[in-house]
Amino acid sequence: MESPVNAPFSFWKMHGAGNDFVVVETDDLAASDEAWGALAVQVCDRHMGVGADGLILVQPSKTADRKMRIFNADGSDGVMCVNGIRCFTKFSIDRGLVEAPDGRMTVETGPGVIPVHAFRGEDGTVARVQVTAAVPDLAPAASGVHVEAAAPVLDLPVTTTDAQGDSTQHVAIVSMGNPHAVQFIDGAPADYPLHRIGPLMEHHAVFTQRTNYEVVRVVDRAHIDMRVWERGVGETMACGSGACAVVVAARLRGEVDDRVDVRVPGGTLEIEWNGHDAVSLTGPAVRVFESEWTR
Repeated sequence: MESPVNAPFSFWKMHGAGNDFVVVETDDLAASDEAWGALAVQVCDRHMGVGADGLILVQPSKTADRKMRIFNADGSDGVMCVNGIRCFTKFSIDRGLVEAPDGRMTVETGPGVIPVHAFRGEDGTVARVQVTAAVPDLAPAASGVHVEAAAPVLDLPVTTTDAQGDSTQHVAIVSMGNPHAVQFIDGAPADYPLHRIGPLMEHHAVFTQRTNYEVVRVVDRAHIDMRVWERGVGETMACGSGACAVVVAARLRGEVDDRVDVRVPGGTLEIEWNGHDAVSLTGPAVRVFESEWTR
C-alpha cells in the first residue's frame, strides 16, 4: 500500500518512560486509517524501520490546540495513549506548533479533548507533562466485555489455554478510553510469564475489542510495580493509560491512597485519583533524535 505521506518527511523519535513513538506533523486529514496503519507497520518495525511501539500524528484541530492520532506497531488504531500524549505535547510545544507560555494546551483524541500541563527543564524544553486523562469507565461493556455483572468488576475469571494447559486469571476491568484488564499478583511482575499469558489475554474471546493486560503488585499504599502487554504491540516498557487503570482498580480494592507511584520497566509514573473524577498522570517526555523517513 502506498504511503499516505509523501516521503521524505521529518520525524522525531520519542519516548515516555521507555514507551517509544515516531511522531510526525501532518495536515493530511483525508488519508484512510488503512493507509496510516500500513505506514505505522513500516516505520515501527524494529529491524527494517525506525522501531517504535506506535506512530503518532500531530494534526490540526477544530476543538483543541492540536489533534493526536496514534497507530500501534501492528497498524491498528491505538485510540488513546497517555504516554503518547506526553510526547505529542513536547513535540507540539518544543517545535513551536502551539504557543503555551504557561505550559498548558489541549489535545483532541478519540475519546475526547484532553488538557495537559507541560513543565520545562533547565534547557527550556519540555521535560515532564501532566495529563488529565479520562474519568474511568467501570462498566464492563465500555471495555468490550459483555458479562452480567454490575460495575465495578474487580475479579473476573478468564481462563486461557496453551500448550502448558489451562490457566485462570482474575482481572479487574477498567476503561480509560481504551480497555484494560488488570491482574493483581503476590510475586514480582518481573517473574510473571507475561510473554506467554499476555497474547492469550489480548485475544481472548471475552475481550471483544481485544485488551491491554497489566500484571501488578501493590508494594504499599503509595507504590505499585507493573508490567503490561499492550494490544497491537506486545510488552512495552510503560503504558500510561494502563498505569491509570491499575491505580483505579487498586484504589477500588482499598489497597492504595489518592497518589501512587507506578513503577514500570521504563521508569516511574505519578498517578493521582480521588476516586471520582478524572485520573491525572505525570511523567517524562523525551526526544531521542530527529531524522527523515525517505521511503
